[in-house]
Amino acid sequence: MKQMGQVIEMALIYVVEDDKNIREIEVFALRNTGYEIKDFECAKEFYQEMEEKKPDIILLDIMLPDEDGLDIVRKLRSGIETKDIPIILVTAKTSEIDKVKGLDIGADDYMAKPFGVMELISRVKALLRRSNKNEEKILYIGKVCLDEEKHMVTADGIPCELTYKEYELLKLLMNNAGIVTPRDLILEKIWGTDFEGESRTLDMHIKTLRQKLKEAGSMIKTVRNVGYMFTT
Repeated sequence: MKQMGQVIEMALIYVVEDDKNIREIEVFALRNTGYEIKDFECAKEFYQEMEEKKPDIILLDIMLPDEDGLDIVRKLRSGIETKDIPIILVTAKTSEIDKVKGLDIGADDYMAKPFGVMELISRVKALLRRSNKNEEKILYIGKVCLDEEKHMVTADGIPCELTYKEYELLKLLMNNAGIVTPRDLILEKIWGTDFEGESRTLDMHIKTLRQKLKEAGSMIKTVRNVGYMFTT
């Protein structure tokens, strides 16, 4: 866990937000957590810095004065050097349609204004953990432990006999702990398809996975019309 902590603490985060008050709160909170921060109030400044150095994660407001944040996401996802940079959208729009649209075009997570400082820090940590290439071989969240080397899962110290799909599903959710994993992403990663007809298969696997984890199964939350989340 120490190595993971070192990776997170040294992460470079770009904050793109035109509201000075919100930007200062974001920068203060993240800097105090140990991250290196560069902040921008418009897309032009952000693009200029991107030419010099690429960040580990981007916190991006949708409503910018010179360019829509969603258009920025599309550009980043189409670039060879920027397509894999994790992005958290920050938006005043709170409808599920707006949130799903942001995820569909390539954002990794979203936060609705107003938000709490602890939520901000938690989501940034979760996304960095998810994108870290040197993932931990043992995932331990709450009462659930997933040991990749032994291919074994325990809940409250008791071994759980999972099928291959259940195991891969749990690993995906735990690697994304604290943020919503969209249904289409789960279907693509676990079943190799985004066919809507597989949705019932996903729901049934979630149901049996919760049952096998017993009390710890409640850590898997349903986010209606979006996906599932493993709570931290």
